[in-house]
Amino acid sequence: MSKSIAIIGAGIGGLTLAIDLQRKGMDVQIYEQTTVLKEVGAAVALSANATRFYEQRFGLAEQLGEKWAEVDGLIFRDGVTGEQIARLSSRKEYRERYGAPYTGIHRADLQAILFSALDPDSLHLSKRVIDIDDTGHKAQLTFADGGHAEADLVIGADGARSLTRRLLLGYDDARYSGCSAARGIVAPELLPSLPDSQAIQFWMGPGGHLLHYPIGNGDQNFFLVKRESLPWSEKGWVVAAEDKSHIEPFAHWDPAVIEMISAVPVHEKWALFYRPPLTHWTQGRVTLIGDAAHATVPHHGQGANQSIEDAIVLSDMLSQSDDWDYARAEYERRRRFRTRKVVDASVTVGEMFHLPNGARAQERNARLAAPNAFDRHLDWIHSFRADEEIPEAPVVGS
Repeated sequence: MSKSIAIIGAGIGGLTLAIDLQRKGMDVQIYEQTTVLKEVGAAVALSANATRFYEQRFGLAEQLGEKWAEVDGLIFRDGVTGEQIARLSSRKEYRERYGAPYTGIHRADLQAILFSALDPDSLHLSKRVIDIDDTGHKAQLTFADGGHAEADLVIGADGARSLTRRLLLGYDDARYSGCSAARGIVAPELLPSLPDSQAIQFWMGPGGHLLHYPIGNGDQNFFLVKRESLPWSEKGWVVAAEDKSHIEPFAHWDPAVIEMISAVPVHEKWALFYRPPLTHWTQGRVTLIGDAAHATVPHHGQGANQSIEDAIVLSDMLSQSDDWDYARAEYERRRRFRTRKVVDASVTVGEMFHLPNGARAQERNARLAAPNAFDRHLDWIHSFRADEEIPEAPVVGS
């Protein structure tokens, strides 16, 4: 009898893992707590370290090409003056260099395309896991509706607020990054002042930044980040916000910024949390992937991309060895240093974006404007091939 796998969470990482395992003939069931398949958040930027698998391994290039926008380079600007500090790469240069695109796509569109590649009978909605019992001959999941399911292996792909991680650790270890964010999607006709609408852009300034990029229908997805100290541990990850309250701290910024962040209503504020690195992501029959294993802040735009990398490596390891304990240990070995480096870099780059005016900000701008800036600061992220490369740097405590 073949061994069974239960995946908790039908987000990007969980769906990617399920598709790849099913294509290898493995018995996979996905349990999702929502009543309909939907992603939290508006859109996602996918870089070549992830898109190459969707295009080349999954054969989804045509379907995705209809829904995503290939961004035309990465631009850094002064948020107050609007001055372009640096433009790194272009659509053509990027694809030629990495063999895959850098894109923006609405999460709902990506999820729908991934679902079309999945065995539809393997997805179970309205199944919120409340407990995992790993003491018997198989791991048993208990759901809020009173139901149960068994599996030889449980994969926690349930995101940054992972219940699976809390069950493994016995506590919630989320850390507030010192930043909150507002987000929205804006139609292009509402942005007459926006320069370089096809690029992914960071507008940087003291205490905050604006990130935005196009998605497949031409809309702009924006993510406005403000540095602030609030008692988020008491308030929760997402809180109600009075519309237009997010605009005031940026009222003196460039008109194109104000135009974008005031174009649509914003009624929520998101706290940006991350997780401290774990030495191991496995306990008994339970293993973590994606944000459940290594949630990060979004300043490098790598949360979804790292989930996809995890899914590819874990799928390859499980399909290459009947010894799933060894396969999971090897998966962790191949992923720990890479993901720790991404988490650390993402936290650090947020601090760099928010520097006050002065010598340090001028030094930052000079580094970004240098001819080899992409090679020095970003190539290590975008060029990585998760199915081929094994980071060799040691992990403290391993």
